[in-house]
Amino acid sequence: MACYVPFNNRNLDISLSVFRPTVVHVDDLVDALRQFSSYTESLGCVHSSIFRSIHGNMIIWYGAWMKRTHENKQLLSATLLSVLANVASMAILIEHSFFDAYAGESRDGSPAAKFFTGGIVTLSSATLSANETGVSYDSLPIFKDRFPKMDGATAGVCLKSQSMPRIVGLFVWKSLQCCYTYILTSEYRKTVVRYLDGFALDIKYDVFRVVYVSGDSVLNVQFCPQHTVLENEVDKNEVYPVVQEFKDL
Repeated sequence: MACYVPFNNRNLDISLSVFRPTVVHVDDLVDALRQFSSYTESLGCVHSSIFRSIHGNMIIWYGAWMKRTHENKQLLSATLLSVLANVASMAILIEHSFFDAYAGESRDGSPAAKFFTGGIVTLSSATLSANETGVSYDSLPIFKDRFPKMDGATAGVCLKSQSMPRIVGLFVWKSLQCCYTYILTSEYRKTVVRYLDGFALDIKYDVFRVVYVSGDSVLNVQFCPQHTVLENEVDKNEVYPVVQEFKDL
């Protein structure tokens, strides 16, 4: 089953939850987040995935949600945070944010980045200073120029946080070797890194393996939310059907 990240914010909201594991057996955390993914389908999550850092100690949960009002999004966020308390003994939740997709490119012309379990993705995050929030759109020309030259990349998406001055770039790769080859090229360092040197940014970059996408089989282990009142408030006035194919959104 494929997972998708859209290139615009017309139909879906994007959320990223970043964890730093505190247990030796990280697979236990991944299994718990698989259960969390199954639970979120009842709240309107139509695509979800888990990324595991190849070099570092980080797990990212990705979710794509049917659009909703600001008030219902706040209720949803509160519900998710309360449910994620179930994994507090296994990981520290570093960040939980909603994002808007504002640009994207793909090799096959589709309106979304597509990836599968076992695939490779890279995420770069830049935290902006208060007077440089326009860099998200100022950087679009370099994104449009660079993507056709990124041999081995199948798609790329630009995301902008809804609650803080932060932008995220997500790229999908054919293989880990293709990803490394591009990162290590001198042309990459001369263009992208030099371009960002002019901004007061806190830049982070990591390579991840996709260890789960929604639709993969999940063991029948109960994942019990701690607060069902918030869940009922989220669902009370809106119905969110589970959609398996991005083309239907």
